[in-house]
Amino acid sequence: MGEPVLTRFTSRGVTLLGDESRPGGVTFAFTERTGGVSRGCYSSLNLGDACGDAPELVRRNRAILLEAIGAGGLMDRLVNPKQVHGDRVVVVRSGSPEDVGEAQRQAREGADAVVCRSEAVPVLLCYADCTPVVLVAPHAFAVIHSGWRGTITRISAKALNVLCQEAGCTAGDVWAYVGPHIGGSDYEVSCDLMERFRQEFGDIIEESYRHLDLGAAVRAALLDAGMSPDCIVDADVSTASATDRFFSYRAEGGHCGRHGAVAYLPAQNRAQME
Repeated sequence: MGEPVLTRFTSRGVTLLGDESRPGGVTFAFTERTGGVSRGCYSSLNLGDACGDAPELVRRNRAILLEAIGAGGLMDRLVNPKQVHGDRVVVVRSGSPEDVGEAQRQAREGADAVVCRSEAVPVLLCYADCTPVVLVAPHAFAVIHSGWRGTITRISAKALNVLCQEAGCTAGDVWAYVGPHIGGSDYEVSCDLMERFRQEFGDIIEESYRHLDLGAAVRAALLDAGMSPDCIVDADVSTASATDRFFSYRAEGGHCGRHGAVAYLPAQNRAQME
């Protein structure tokens, strides 16, 4: 598949970061905060349904996003977990109404990663400083929410293992895209938490004294799980330093919307590639 890249582009008024080559047949994007209908601290493309925004506006924003990535009309098939800062992975194996409904039910019970190998099933996870990760395999993908709790338990590596099992591939066949998240220079943590990360990942996670680099920890977990360094790309932008583009829970005092990572397999892509 070459090497992964992230480029910034606009679709239907929505600013996105993605890989327009659609590796593995997967369409995915990390959203920015513009292009939606929400107002005030949620302005404007707030995709989170648990941060206090009006539900009807969140639903409209999600519909706008799905249209922007070519998944219009698939709202009823959207899998959007209740994120609980754990390491549970939900798997979508079939696009039947029953299987999609079951995946949606499991996701809403609580999960922080979704692996999908079914066509026409969009997956959305939401963020406002935590680390979004999209893993792409041939005809399958994973979308991951990696806050500090998920990162230290290596949720990205766990989702990678599940993805490889479901796609029948190895870690060497997978590309990883690490989306916008709070950067190490903006993320000061306690000495105790820093020490826990240092014991798990070594000194690579320390941007400076008590400043934690979550992206470095995610990368280390993926490398330890067998991925090639050339197959991991980071958006390299800190949400807390770019609140004109992204929501930041820390920089905005806890009152903000959520941007997202979204992915799906268009039905026609598999037919073209097989």
